[in-house]
Amino acid sequence: MQKVAVIGAGTMGNGIAHVFAQNGFTVHLIDVSQPALDKALATISRNLDRQLAKSAITEVIKQQTLSGLQTFTSLAAGVQNVDLVVEAATEQTELKLKIFRELDEHTGPDVILATNTSSISITKIAAATKKPGKVIGMHFMNPVPVMKLVEIINGYATEKAVTAQITHLSEQLGKVPCVVNDYPGFIANRILMPMINEAVYALYEGVAGVNEIDTVMKLGMAHPMGPLQLADFIGLDVCLSILKVLHDGFGNQKYAPCPLLVNMVTAGYLGVKSGEGFYKYTAGSKELVVSDRF
Repeated sequence: MQKVAVIGAGTMGNGIAHVFAQNGFTVHLIDVSQPALDKALATISRNLDRQLAKSAITEVIKQQTLSGLQTFTSLAAGVQNVDLVVEAATEQTELKLKIFRELDEHTGPDVILATNTSSISITKIAAATKKPGKVIGMHFMNPVPVMKLVEIINGYATEKAVTAQITHLSEQLGKVPCVVNDYPGFIANRILMPMINEAVYALYEGVAGVNEIDTVMKLGMAHPMGPLQLADFIGLDVCLSILKVLHDGFGNQKYAPCPLLVNMVTAGYLGVKSGEGFYKYTAGSKELVVSDRF
């Protein structure tokens, strides 16, 4: 593989594009919004500067990475002559199905179509195409340039050769691939989201405060970040969406989202992205301050 298209210029998309470009691939970064593409390139440049300051890369690698990136607002133009497409658009089922129908029209039969979805069925996404054997999940972790894991998810029809290719590709990117099968939440979120939900329930039921819950998990279980802080970092709306997928997919009440989480999302308290969730976030400050609501 030499040329990769990444769809979506948000946090995950620009991180995925960064990693591919830094490892010598030509990357077509695609988004319907030119301002989003410009912002993504600026973010990648800043992140490369951080790597440079830590001597993790050289100035030559930084320039090669930036020169390997091209931006497109047209999906049809952006996926021409690529070997792999990685979709990293918003975590909405209908949007992803629409994108994969378009990809099916504009890519050849041998192009692998990967999705960075954290919870939506790979089998369902693949069924929107005429080549379900070439569709696979490639779930990167945030922040992509830092986190080593890539959760590779086989759809029901994914070809073994495709899984082998994507596993090898992940290793080329300096990542650690873990292959799993397509059931709600896969592995990462099937285990993580119930833990976050239980932490929210503990707060909701008055068992302990925000800081206490997170401190127990950080110091007692050696987690680098407590579950409530992590939920803020992921986005409470994203957590809620994934829990709904788990609840609907398994039909088990243990995955039902905590009413407190539902209320916070409804009220627009989404965590870091909105400036407040379980904690308050001020631009330029790294101090962790519990929301006044708790």
